[in-house]
Amino acid sequence: MKREIIVNSSIVETRVAVLEDGVLVELLIDDSKNKSIAGNIYKGRVLKILPGMQAAFVDLGLAKDAFLYVRDIFEDVEEYEQLLTIGEEGEPAESSSEEPRPSFARGRRQQASIEELLKEGQEIVAQVAREPLGTKGARITSHITLPGRYLVYMPTEQHVGVSRKIENEAERSRLKAIIEEINPEREGVIVRTAGVGKGKAEIEADLEFLRSLWKKIKSRAETLAAPALAQKDLDLIFRIFRDLFTKEVVRLVVDSPTEYERCLEYAESLHPELKSHLFLYTEDEPIFKSFGIEKEVEKALRHKVWLKSGGYIVLEETEALVSIDVNTGKYVGKHDFEETVLKTNLEAAREIARQVRLRDLGGIIIIDFIDMARQESRDRVLQELKEVLKPDRSPTNVSLLSELGLVEMTRKRVRQGLNKALSASCPACGGLGYIRSTPSIAHQVLREVEWQLSRKRIPLIRIRAHPDLIGWFQAEDGEVIEALQQTYAGEIILVPEETLAPGKYQLLEG
Repeated sequence: MKREIIVNSSIVETRVAVLEDGVLVELLIDDSKNKSIAGNIYKGRVLKILPGMQAAFVDLGLAKDAFLYVRDIFEDVEEYEQLLTIGEEGEPAESSSEEPRPSFARGRRQQASIEELLKEGQEIVAQVAREPLGTKGARITSHITLPGRYLVYMPTEQHVGVSRKIENEAERSRLKAIIEEINPEREGVIVRTAGVGKGKAEIEADLEFLRSLWKKIKSRAETLAAPALAQKDLDLIFRIFRDLFTKEVVRLVVDSPTEYERCLEYAESLHPELKSHLFLYTEDEPIFKSFGIEKEVEKALRHKVWLKSGGYIVLEETEALVSIDVNTGKYVGKHDFEETVLKTNLEAAREIARQVRLRDLGGIIIIDFIDMARQESRDRVLQELKEVLKPDRSPTNVSLLSELGLVEMTRKRVRQGLNKALSASCPACGGLGYIRSTPSIAHQVLREVEWQLSRKRIPLIRIRAHPDLIGWFQAEDGEVIEALQQTYAGEIILVPEETLAPGKYQLLEG
């Protein structure tokens, strides 16, 4: 599989697209104003205990109070592995028994209640396991995870494992032996897939670095007054190198000279053998447009996705779950009905796996494949779905395919999906459909403005748009516009135009 990483970096936001065999499968966005908080470590204060839900509200200093379940306070390995922020799983843990320490919550007390473990007003150290979603605050866990180059370090646990994605048994045994040798106290460690083929010295150095990092975090947390941020997760560019930039990547293309230099530095320290895979994009056309990514992002906001055969899938997101319906559409087949249905379902399975990753769908997902009479056909479709989901970095769990063609799967939810991030509920239809959100359109406009200022050296650009969008620029993006003007020595003039639809705009030179 040919994997490429395309980076579009601007003052407005940083966007990272992952392509597999030329097809967009993942999109990561880091807004300059609304940074991701998943993986951040906070010192928080318990506000309220909810005995009926065995949970607590915790003040982290964010807009909404975070939510902490009792099972995220003491050790529950199966649940814990599903919360790993990098999306890699470990093997079953060997048990340990220590008294719990409320500040860092370590140990196994399976019968402990939330009232025994926490008190209102108590200060705790916790990590964000899931971003705030809709009206819900962040979900947090006291199971701290620190991803390194080859390992995930879990300082509050005693669990040694190897990623399940490493399937070679000999390699698994070798890595397990190394960990047990360099980790006699059995601190929590899981070997990542990047650890395949690495020697003892490299793995030990990674472990020592993560141990040192945890000591600094712990020391910092002890001096802070809650609520406070104790450790911010690395920025998106660095996370690319930590989690995505592997030997499977044939090239990483960046359109910013500044970020390209930073990428070279990261590659030198983390993956020197892959420096030759880095490229600076210098063409006149915007990088996402040149690679066809902008069109794919627009398609990812639609309910209906057409398949090459002429069939299609329909995706509907609700509060409770995501439903995906498969239809033959224009495809009528060549021989018999069962063959037509099987081919459509197999193609749909591949596209569903891509859409799930691209849209970052999470929670419960129900897939309604077209009914198949033969059990071998149902087995083949289910196997295909599981196979194409393997590259997904978020853990998924797929159930059996029923006679009615229904598949239930779950996928770890860490942050809001692409649709929620880039769309807003449509006021014209009472929320039954979606339009591009004002912040998303504003970012698109400012990216195009920055491109023209930086690449075409246009001295003055007028933005003609609906008054609502102009109002957004003035109220929310004034600092960004000022930064663009100062950085590129250009002038940006905002022109409200009532005749333009809310989502439409024009960029005029001079």
